[in-house]
Amino acid sequence: MATSSPTTGFPVAVSARAVPSPAVCSDRRRHIDPRSGHALEILGHAIEYLTDELVQSHELVSANNARVEAIQLLMSLNREVYFECPEVLTLADRCRAFLRLRAAA
Repeated sequence: MATSSPTTGFPVAVSARAVPSPAVCSDRRRHIDPRSGHALEILGHAIEYLTDELVQSHELVSANNARVEAIQLLMSLNREVYFECPEVLTLADRCRAFLRLRAAA
């Protein structure tokens, strides 16, 4: 089931399990637009808050702990928003594209 977040407008998947992260190249820089940046900031604050709360509670950390599941869900949403941002072309990629255009002309 998916709903829209009232603060960001991004669709939010509501599930009892964390969504697996997509298999994408993570060593490339990404262009993060202001809307995505705001969503990442909110998710980061929520993750930090829940993590601090978990540490302060002195509870036993296990896979079935509701706080751990919530943190995992927020982290997967954070990755999803980040990986939806377009990759920034490296200088080498831009040079290759320019040379291909020059060779085709």
